[in-house]
Amino acid sequence: MRVEYAPKGLIGVLTPQANTTVEPEYAILTPPGYAWINARLLSPHKTIEERLVDYYSSVLSYVPQFANAPIECVSFACTGTSYLSGKEEEDRTLGELGVRLNVPAMSAATSVCLALRTLGAVRIGLVSPYPEGEQLDNACVPYWASRGFEVGAKTNASRPGKNFHPIYSLPADAAQEALEEVGDAKVDAIVMLGTGMPTLAPIARAPYHNGIPVFSCMFALIWANIVAMDGREPTAENFHEWLNGRWWRDRMGL
Repeated sequence: MRVEYAPKGLIGVLTPQANTTVEPEYAILTPPGYAWINARLLSPHKTIEERLVDYYSSVLSYVPQFANAPIECVSFACTGTSYLSGKEEEDRTLGELGVRLNVPAMSAATSVCLALRTLGAVRIGLVSPYPEGEQLDNACVPYWASRGFEVGAKTNASRPGKNFHPIYSLPADAAQEALEEVGDAKVDAIVMLGTGMPTLAPIARAPYHNGIPVFSCMFALIWANIVAMDGREPTAENFHEWLNGRWWRDRMGL
């Protein structure tokens, strides 16, 4: 069953409670004919690390927010949970989520893995939104290694200052500056991490860094959503078409 504003498919999105980036980037990147509805991941824990782990352990409790809406895939729009919980817990949780909703289930991190494998990328560069040396920053490299990728370069986009959130309050310029710091590193692709750091402006300005594809977790997630709902095999050609897509650049006024 399709709905008026989603004749090609409706996505169910699970977003961390204070995240201010997921919904705007869905609005920009989702192609015409598709739509999405959002549910918030809520946790009473005080630290970000505790909340992130809690999101997976409680994930099925958020599903009733979708009720009987005819979603055709479900997205876990968070990467920090993947790093702290590990790939085994992630695969188990996404499997349970997909079974409960009877639709394909993916996280931002597993979508990045799909994109990297589709591009044939093994050695990767990372732009981290996390403060260098903190728990999430330390956990991200081992996660990607556990998924079979070699991290050839990593820079950090975090900035000091008192804001409502250290990641969600980052400007796109922070991602741009950290991307430029990758320099001439010998990598097959560059991934801007996190679903909270705004990344679309840097991608729109330069989808290739020294000829190397540049994308973000949100970019990979929404691309993977559409591929899954269309029932198509992911291809490098299709991913490059997305990187150069006119529809989302027009929405940004670029």
